[in-house]
Amino acid sequence: MSPLHCLKILSSRPTRGFPGRPGACCLCGRGWAAEIGRGPSSRPGQHRSGPGSVPIRDQEVAVLRAHPTIVVVDFGSQVTRLIARRVREAGVYAEVVSPARASSRITSPEVRGVILSGGPASVYEPGAPDVPQEVLETPLPVLGICYGMQLLVNRTGGRVEPAPEREFGRAEFFCDPHSRLFAGWPEKSVVWMSHGDYIAALPSGMRTSGHTARAPFAAVENPEQGRYAVQFHPEVRHTEHGDRLLANFSRDICGCTPDWTMAAYEREAVEEIRNQVGEDGRVVCALSGGVDSSVMALLVHRAIGHRLTAVFVDNGLLRKGEAEQVVSTFQGRYGIPVEAADARTRFLAALAGISDPEEKRRRIGQTFVDVFEDVAGRIGADWLAQGTIYPDRIESSAISGPSATIKTHHNVGGLPETMQLKLIEPLAWLFKDEVRDLGRRLGLDPAFVQRHPFPGPGLAVRIIGEVTPERLDLLREADAIFREELESSGWMEQTSQAFAVLLPVKTVGVMGDGRTYEQVIALRSVNTEDFMTADWSRLPHDLLAQVAGRIVGEVRGINRVVFDITSKPPATIEWE
Repeated sequence: MSPLHCLKILSSRPTRGFPGRPGACCLCGRGWAAEIGRGPSSRPGQHRSGPGSVPIRDQEVAVLRAHPTIVVVDFGSQVTRLIARRVREAGVYAEVVSPARASSRITSPEVRGVILSGGPASVYEPGAPDVPQEVLETPLPVLGICYGMQLLVNRTGGRVEPAPEREFGRAEFFCDPHSRLFAGWPEKSVVWMSHGDYIAALPSGMRTSGHTARAPFAAVENPEQGRYAVQFHPEVRHTEHGDRLLANFSRDICGCTPDWTMAAYEREAVEEIRNQVGEDGRVVCALSGGVDSSVMALLVHRAIGHRLTAVFVDNGLLRKGEAEQVVSTFQGRYGIPVEAADARTRFLAALAGISDPEEKRRRIGQTFVDVFEDVAGRIGADWLAQGTIYPDRIESSAISGPSATIKTHHNVGGLPETMQLKLIEPLAWLFKDEVRDLGRRLGLDPAFVQRHPFPGPGLAVRIIGEVTPERLDLLREADAIFREELESSGWMEQTSQAFAVLLPVKTVGVMGDGRTYEQVIALRSVNTEDFMTADWSRLPHDLLAQVAGRIVGEVRGINRVVFDITSKPPATIEWE
């Protein structure tokens, strides 16, 4: 049963990543993804229980129609999910599973091929991630990437050793144009290497299908047995024709029909929501106005109509003017009943004295459920719909095995263990660009489709340290100025996400003839295709100067503005 077809997602506790040897696969380990810290060590807060309360992880899982599927086995790379994303771009459904689940998953009739991901470990180290023998002996085609290549070679009689010289970054790659895996590739191209181990000897039956100056076995294959492997990372954009390679494998070699589209997903999701909720069920929908919750609301509304009530919670953590805009748009334009809940005092009380970002998220998640259950009790709803998407779950826990936890998303790790509302998350296995595509199909206003993401915990995770009404006011005004200037200059559409962050430090300044000792604002702007990786935006200096001048001049209590030029990785997009 495919977990990526779930509309109800089981709550899972994060597991630790396998630390490995730092040089084994740099792209997958701490050298490339520095922020793969530990996840929350404590269990989420307990919510009140009552008749009919169901532990979230014990709920049944509803499944959409099966699509021809490529299974990606996760060995701990922070970019494993990019493999699945690139395969989906070829129109083929792909999902990520842990090594422990791989052997049972590949027996499903819809599975047509297996990809073994990269990872930070070395295959010859004790305790390195592995798969059961039946995965390596499956009659399905198998593609190994980086660590996955080394595992495939090592387990089938080849030899893997520490490389005399690590290979990291761009490399000139020469391929065998007769290989089915490299159909359509030029003989010479640029690929992205990131490894400290290399193939020293091939197993019997395998031949070389590509090389670089430092890696004589940069690509190998045994077409008769359906085994293919590459040392480079085709899933990252730095590899010039990586998308073509993954399309060749999934469509040509594995024979998958390219039927994964948002048109099909919409039809199947609407049908499944109706089946889940039933003819009389009522749903409360967590609406924030962001693209994820907006698309989710329209999708659920299309499925059950007036039996959906969208709940917009004013938690006191919103951007300037946000509450009024969201409520008027969804009630007026889309005809969705919206109940606005003023819970500002409630949320701020829950956050009083809290500085730890994970604790903020847990308390926000618990308070959200409290508010929703209060509203649901008044309208007789028994379902809670959320706009959780795939990257939220990736950053919340190691859902697939050894990938390390980055941070908890309030829709995932912040939900209490037990709650009275049953959970619907119809977008939980879609990437951000897929959500936007679905939103366009559902008729969502382009301003909402292209709206910059806003975290569920709101400004609470853009205030480093304790959240207070005074600090919220400072950040809200500074953030509004930044967004206004981006809009007026035409740069908002050229960035993927931009916002202000309030830092927990004060600095000395001079205003007029007097000394000041006031707060610091950091500006963050990134460009990304999928929010799994991101680069900082090259905003014009004149624009940054205009923003900084306005913030310092108009927001009393701020005397310094800095600009964050860190990419993801090593940093995440949000600061908390």
